[in-house]
Amino acid sequence: MNDIDFTKKSTYFYNLPEELIAQCPVEPRDSSKLLAYNLDTKEIEHKHFYDILDYLKKGDVLVLNNTRVIPCRLLGTKESTGAKVEIFLIRRLNNTVWSCLAKPAKRLKEGSIVKFNDELSCKILEDNDIGGKNVEFIFSGSFEAVLDKVGVMPLPPYIKKKLENGERYQTVYSKFSGSTAAPTAGLHFTNELLEKIKQKGVEICFVLLHVGLGTFRPVKTESILDHDMHREYYEVSQEVADTINKAKSENRRIIAVGTTSVRTLESAAENGKVIAGKNSTKLFCYPPYRFKIVDCLITNFHLPESTLIMLVSAFAGYNDTMNVYKTAVEKKYRFFSFGDACFFYK
Repeated sequence: MNDIDFTKKSTYFYNLPEELIAQCPVEPRDSSKLLAYNLDTKEIEHKHFYDILDYLKKGDVLVLNNTRVIPCRLLGTKESTGAKVEIFLIRRLNNTVWSCLAKPAKRLKEGSIVKFNDELSCKILEDNDIGGKNVEFIFSGSFEAVLDKVGVMPLPPYIKKKLENGERYQTVYSKFSGSTAAPTAGLHFTNELLEKIKQKGVEICFVLLHVGLGTFRPVKTESILDHDMHREYYEVSQEVADTINKAKSENRRIIAVGTTSVRTLESAAENGKVIAGKNSTKLFCYPPYRFKIVDCLITNFHLPESTLIMLVSAFAGYNDTMNVYKTAVEKKYRFFSFGDACFFYK
């Protein structure tokens, strides 16, 4: 293993047939497949997601991210020329100004007006630090209400099929709006399954991380050390911190649902404990990162060479992760946002 360079992007490549990229979610949510991997014995089991109940035990703490995706893709026209423009919301800077990605960014000069409909337009301000533009929105009433009417759900580019029901790209427990992509590991849970998990004596906690560029922007540099992780806002309440810290002190398992929950907990860690608060994180986990809080991980199957598969490789071990992914391809699991799930446990 010493000859593996964990700082190279190509180290995290694997071959994925295109037909295994899930184009639509399965119904019901918890009927997706589940690959369960025992980190101690290296045993792989092939199950369905509702079988997660068999792997959870009384005293476990299950941590979920209750962010909600906003319809952050806006399609409009440049007022002066009628040219088509796409504005993609990334981060709110104040009541009317957002940091955005923009297409075509080079042609959108400072002061240009982009019109989306009679209720919403924006003025292009300066360039921002993510290769896009800061824009000031012009609207009346509630921005959220106008956005709900005008905005489009930001499905990843590898999903070609139209999503009939936008709620299917939200977790059933989504609560606080602000994400530009879904925390997809949570899409497998139903309210009924969560109730059964509670009845088993598992404590369920919610943290908040608004998913943005830090999670979904691809790595473009061959050395991952040159990749710039963008900041994402997170919150951990005092009650949740106390619950997790008590469980840790009693050697009970902390099970994170998704890489965003992992990054929230690890970002809030200090001397082996979770510190409550509101902050932002640029945490980039790759081997040989050592996890301070999280014991088990429920996650989807991620894109080759992404920061997400790098995090999983740090958590489960590089060779084990690549073996799991090879098995998932052979067994025709469904990959990415609407795909199947994987449970790394001990």
